[in-house]
Amino acid sequence: MDKTITFHDHNPRIESLQEAVIKGLSKEFKSIAPKYFYDERGSQLFAEICEQPEYYPPYIERTILSGSVDEILYLTGTERITFEPGAGEATKIRLLLDALKPSAYLPMDISCEYLKQAAAEIVDEFPWLPVHAVCVDFTHSIPIPNTAPEGNRLAFFPGSSIGNFTPNEALNFLSMVRSTIGQGGMLLIGVDTKKEPAILHAAYNDAAGVTAKFNLNLIHRIRNETGVDCDPENFEHQAFYNADLGRVEMHLISRCEQTLHLNGHRFQLHEGETLHTENSYKYSPDEFIRLAERAGLQPIRHWLDDEKLFAVYLLQA
Repeated sequence: MDKTITFHDHNPRIESLQEAVIKGLSKEFKSIAPKYFYDERGSQLFAEICEQPEYYPPYIERTILSGSVDEILYLTGTERITFEPGAGEATKIRLLLDALKPSAYLPMDISCEYLKQAAAEIVDEFPWLPVHAVCVDFTHSIPIPNTAPEGNRLAFFPGSSIGNFTPNEALNFLSMVRSTIGQGGMLLIGVDTKKEPAILHAAYNDAAGVTAKFNLNLIHRIRNETGVDCDPENFEHQAFYNADLGRVEMHLISRCEQTLHLNGHRFQLHEGETLHTENSYKYSPDEFIRLAERAGLQPIRHWLDDEKLFAVYLLQA
C-alpha cells in the first residue's frame, strides 16, 4: 500500500442480513436497519436518488460547503487532523481539503474494502495528504490511530446522517465526537431542517420512483441473500413526515396476507402491516444547537441556504 496510507482494521462486528431479518421480523412493530439498503444495487439507486430534482440535501450541502469554504478556513485554520465517520466515497471532503490543508485525513467506515478504495482515490487526488483509514463501526467507537499526528482535530459528518439516529442516539454520538476531538476540537456537520411537509414528501417520493425502487430493493436483497420466499410485488413503498416526532419515516407495506419462512422461523405479515426501514430526523437550528450543547459542543457558526432547506454547523468542544 502507498506509504502515505495506513490502514487500521478494528474488525467491526457486522450483523448478517439473516440475523437482522430474524430480529427485525420478530418485533411487534417490524423493522430493519437502513444500513441493509446498501448492497451494490442499493448503492447505485441511492446515487440516483441524489440526482433527483426533488432530493435537495446533496446539492444544497455541496453549495453551502463550496460557498463557505473561505469562512470555514478562517474559523478552523489549517493543519487540523480531520476525521470523517462513515466516510463512504469521501465525496464532500474533497470540497475542503485544498483549503483546510489538514495534517492528516482519517476516513472511517464499516466496509473495509470500500474504505481501502476510497483512501487510495483520495491519495491519488491529494498526494500531499497522509491518510490513515480506520475500519470501524463508528456508532460504537471513534478510535484515532497512533500513526496519526498530534494536534487540533476536526470531525466532518456531512449528509445529514445524524438524522438516521434517534435523538438519544444522536446525543450519544455527538458526545462521543466531543470526547474524540478534545478541548478546542471542532465538528463540521450537515443537518436537514424542518420545513413544509410537502417538500419532504416530494423528496422521499420522487416522481421517477427511484426512492421506491431503493426501498423495495431491500426485499430483493432479502430474497436473494437469505432464501426467504418473499415476492417484492407483495410490498409497496411508503414515506411520510411524522410531525409529532419530527422525522420522515420510510416503510414497506405488505399488500396482502403473507407468511415468510427463514431458518425455522415463521413470520406472519398482515395486509397493510409495515416493515419500518428508515427514519430521518429533521432539526430546526434552535433544536440542533440545543442538542449539540447538551453534548458539550458550542456553536461557532452555521450556514443555511436561502430557502432554509439545509444547514451546516461548525461546533467547538
